[in-house]
Amino acid sequence: MHEVKFDGYRSQIIIDAGGARIFTRRGLDWTSKYRDLAAAAKTMHVEGAIIDGEIIVLNEDGISDFAALRKAITRRQHDLYFVAFDLLHLNGHDLRDMALGDRREILHGMIPPDIRIQFSEALPGEANAIYHLVDKAGLEGMVSKRANSKYRSGPTTNWLKTKSFTESEFELLGVERERGKPAFALMAEPGTRKYVGSAVSVNREMRERLWKRVQEHAGPPPKDMPKRPATQWVRGSKPA
Repeated sequence: MHEVKFDGYRSQIIIDAGGARIFTRRGLDWTSKYRDLAAAAKTMHVEGAIIDGEIIVLNEDGISDFAALRKAITRRQHDLYFVAFDLLHLNGHDLRDMALGDRREILHGMIPPDIRIQFSEALPGEANAIYHLVDKAGLEGMVSKRANSKYRSGPTTNWLKTKSFTESEFELLGVERERGKPAFALMAEPGTRKYVGSAVSVNREMRERLWKRVQEHAGPPPKDMPKRPATQWVRGSKPA
């Protein structure tokens, strides 16, 4: 099964006799930051539950906007949504050994309409066609899951994330290399040499080609560029 990959904070809602609490993926209790969502969870007619999902905020186009999420948490909680995609416990029963498709069927039936806890619908169709539509719509990507899989914490091959991406040309400013960390290519707008961000070179051949260019065209750092440790700068270069 395939779902939209939402760009937000992975979280879990826990409902029990004490009410509803919301935890981050690192186990921090952020209920106070998500008061409206916790109140919405209390309207669900269950004695107890653990729901896995993503907290998001939407932009004007109805697409999850990670950049706006932090501000929404502090200034406009009423704009937050919890997108629920899995159910781990329900009314004292551990559901993690149940097939994902069955867990999601139960989850779908227990979420009331018109609240800010929404069910993450599976998208019908073949994976490549779904990805094409997701990418064209400007969404972050999709998550493919084995419908008969059991729930296990930590990394798993039962869930596969496929992110959307765009291609652009940038100018190479330099390469940052630190022991034990991947090398980062520092990129700029072509012509202006205005820093726009860094990129990881996943291809070995590309990494060697970039490093050779750095060695051949070593130069000073661009003006107004903050100091960066372990960085070899290059003088003005062709788009990379």
